[in-house]
Amino acid sequence: MSKDYYQTLGIEKSASKEDVKKAFRKLAHEHHPDKKGGNEAKFKEINEAYSVLSDDKKRSEYDSYGRVFNNNGAGGGPAGAGFEGFDFSGFTGGTGGFQDFDLGDIFGDIFNGGGQRRVKRGRDISVDIELSFKEAVFGVDRKIVLTKTSVCDICKGSGSKSGSDFVTCGTCSGKGKIREVRRSFIGSFNTERICETCQGKGQIPKEKCQKCHGSGIARGEQELSVKIPAGIENGEMVRLSGAGEAVNGGVTGDLYIKVHVVPHATFRKEGYNLIMNLNVKLSDALLGGEYNINTLDGDIKVKIPEGIAFGEILRVKGKGVATNKGKRGDLLIKINIELPRKLSREAKKTIEELKKEGV
Repeated sequence: MSKDYYQTLGIEKSASKEDVKKAFRKLAHEHHPDKKGGNEAKFKEINEAYSVLSDDKKRSEYDSYGRVFNNNGAGGGPAGAGFEGFDFSGFTGGTGGFQDFDLGDIFGDIFNGGGQRRVKRGRDISVDIELSFKEAVFGVDRKIVLTKTSVCDICKGSGSKSGSDFVTCGTCSGKGKIREVRRSFIGSFNTERICETCQGKGQIPKEKCQKCHGSGIARGEQELSVKIPAGIENGEMVRLSGAGEAVNGGVTGDLYIKVHVVPHATFRKEGYNLIMNLNVKLSDALLGGEYNINTLDGDIKVKIPEGIAFGEILRVKGKGVATNKGKRGDLLIKINIELPRKLSREAKKTIEELKKEGV
C-alpha cells in the first residue's frame, strides 16, 4: 500500500508549501530522537514525507502516481511496485526455503541503480532558546555552545596525522567500491557497495590522526553564531543547515532552534503591529492631554485629543515590528478611561452642573 505523506504530516492535499514546512517543523521538533520521548521511526517518516511534498516535481509525481521516480529510495511509492499480486510473505519471515535472502536488499539493488546507496547523513539536533520580547521584535544575534560530533579540527576531516601520506585501501584495492554477486530466487545480480574501510575514497591514512583516530570526526564543544530574524513568533523554529551532527563519509545534519519569547508587561503583537493599553484620566479624556510612553524604541509623547472615547485607538506609525520588506508596523494604543472612585465636593458640584447641561 502506498504511503500517505499528507496523512503523515497531518495536512490536506491542497496544503501550500508554507503549510507543508510548518507541519514538518512542528512534527520534527515533537518526534526528534534527541528529545525525551522522541520517536526515531516516526521522525524518519516525517523527513521522508517532507522531502517529497516540499519538492514540486516529486509532489506532482506522487499526486499523479502514488510514488516518486528516481528518488534514491526516498518516497519510492508502493512497496513492491511492479510485483502486484505476488505474495512475498514466505520469503521474508524465515520460511519457504529463502531464509538467506533479504528481498529489501535485492529489490533495492535492482531499482536503485545497481547497488548505489543513499548518502549517509548525520543526526539533526534540536535546542531551545529564550528571547525577550524586544529581541523577538528587532531580531538578535545569539551564541550557542553545543556538545556534538563535528569534523575533526586537527586533520580537517581527512583522518590522517599531520604530514602523513595516504596508502591504497587493502579492502577495495583502491577502487572505493566492493563488487559482489547477489543470488535470489529470480536470478543472480552483480552489485557494488561503497567500501566501508575507506568510505569510497580508495585510500586510507598511513598514520591516523591522534584526535579522531582516523574517522575524520570528533566529539566536543562548538560555539555557533545564530541570527534570529526580526519579528519571530513564539514557538517558531530556526534551521541551520549543516550545523547538526557530523558523520564519517557523509553529510552533516541540521540544527533546529525553537524560540520561546517571554511575554511583555505592556505590549503584545498582532501581525506587524504592537498593541498596548493606556489608562487616561477622565479630565484628560474630556479636555485632552499629553502622556509619556516608554516604547521599545525609547520614550515618546502621545497627545490625547479632546473628547476621546473609551476603547478608541491611537496609531503611532513606524513603532511596530519590522516587516520582510524592511519597513515597520505601527504602535496601536487602546484608550482606557479611568473613572475616579471618590469625588470632592467641588468635583461633585462641577459634575452636577455638567449634568444639568446634559453632558
